[in-house]
Amino acid sequence: MSASAPAATNSGIPRINEPAPDFEAKTTNGTLKLSDLKGKWVVLFSHPADFTPVCSTEFVEFARRSDDFKQRNVQLVGLSVDSVTAHIAWIRDLQKHFDVKVDFPVIADLDTKVAQKFGLIHPAASETATVRAVFVIDEKGVIRALIYYPMSLGRNIDEILRVVDGLQTADANACATPANWKPGEKVIVPPPQTLDDAEKRTTNADYEVTDWYYSKRDLSKQS
Repeated sequence: MSASAPAATNSGIPRINEPAPDFEAKTTNGTLKLSDLKGKWVVLFSHPADFTPVCSTEFVEFARRSDDFKQRNVQLVGLSVDSVTAHIAWIRDLQKHFDVKVDFPVIADLDTKVAQKFGLIHPAASETATVRAVFVIDEKGVIRALIYYPMSLGRNIDEILRVVDGLQTADANACATPANWKPGEKVIVPPPQTLDDAEKRTTNADYEVTDWYYSKRDLSKQS
């Protein structure tokens, strides 16, 4: 018998560091194929339904912060099981009431094919509506973070931006980020892998050393 782990299926939730399931779908901005967005980071977020109050607050905030995502080379993509027509009507309504422009595509997933690929239908929450979820996908098309929320809890857009900043900073600087980290703050140096390196770490003047396994550095002072 083979000892290898079973392959992931489309019916489950994609995992961190796996390729994001590709799809082609109708959106409010025309047809979208996820793989065509390689080269950009993608924040794919689902909402239970159009014309609902919590979802409306989220879309308003995503629209207001759209430029912040663009500055980070991030493409926002929304999704629910509503139709394109319903999406358009809702977006126009949000623009009228909140003076925002939703310029990112919103997927119409009436057949739930995209939702099923990303594990967004949770029967205990709803038999048909997608739960609130966020997938952060890097420029290579790999899932780097995923966050799920109950239907009653609206998302924090600042935290989603912080997740993107942390991932991009870690990629660019071979580091990690501590709890509550924000851009400009010190980052965590990966722990040493040998006894010799552990000894050297405690005397490294470039690091803020708490102990051999826990050190920070200031990226603004790197050469």
